[in-house]
Amino acid sequence: MSVKQGQIEGIVMKAYSGFYYVLDEKQQLWECSLRGKYRLKGQSFLPGDRVIGTVIDEVARKAVIEEVLPRHTIIDRPLVANVDQVIIVMALANPEPDLHLLDRMIIMVQSHKVSPALCFNKADLVEEQAALSLQKCYAPTGFPFLITSTVQGLGIARLKELLKGKITVFAGPSGVGKSSLLNLLQEEQQLQTGEVSVKLARGRHTTRHAQLLANSEGGLLVDTPGFSRLNLPEELRREEVTNYYPDYGEYAPKCRFRSCLHRAEPDCAVQQAVEKGLLDKGRYQRYLDILTEVMEAERRY
Repeated sequence: MSVKQGQIEGIVMKAYSGFYYVLDEKQQLWECSLRGKYRLKGQSFLPGDRVIGTVIDEVARKAVIEEVLPRHTIIDRPLVANVDQVIIVMALANPEPDLHLLDRMIIMVQSHKVSPALCFNKADLVEEQAALSLQKCYAPTGFPFLITSTVQGLGIARLKELLKGKITVFAGPSGVGKSSLLNLLQEEQQLQTGEVSVKLARGRHTTRHAQLLANSEGGLLVDTPGFSRLNLPEELRREEVTNYYPDYGEYAPKCRFRSCLHRAEPDCAVQQAVEKGLLDKGRYQRYLDILTEVMEAERRY
């Protein structure tokens, strides 16, 4: 369905009280309702959905949604469609980085076919070496790695570059500075999207779903509630765990057994790489912990 005269195409920023707030390509926000057929079908519309609507009042910017375009990704915490990347934020200090949680989050993000990026915040609270050691640990994954400080402005320019033209979810435990990063990213575009911000603020604390926030780099952002525990995907099987460790991809094909779990098998190239210092021992141990958890879950079910 192509966009015709009298129609709009845009992204659902927020759903609230039966209305859907859609940002079009001109950065104008429309208040949209649904056609009866969608209400009858129980069609779900999520932040991040691209929709086409028919204009019913151009001055008041009101429209009726006619179609939701196919989603290419969907994540469930928070429930957002068409996410391009998840930036996992950890603090370098206060609180100390929870690398077990980080590795679980990396698996969860990839299981939704979304790319993760790693952001270690509060760099102003630690010596440079602390950040560099973590960078060395995760560099073999190939995931974007950022060291940031909202106090010093460190890494913010690179973070903005990473956000350009993408729908990005910020995720991580409480207290790591996600809100400070989001506030900083929005400071420069308050005048540009002031109207959007005011309209979306309505019902902020009662909506069931996340809302998208515009940023000055032409992308969209969404925050997530902080959490300290994250369950692994229920469908995850032992032989699949290594698929979420791209840092092992260079070595796994060299293992003696194609089905190698890199646990206790002989001639395991991953274990050898760990012993040689090519792969981080701590991350490998956390891999074994996750693998054991998955194997125990298999036995229960």
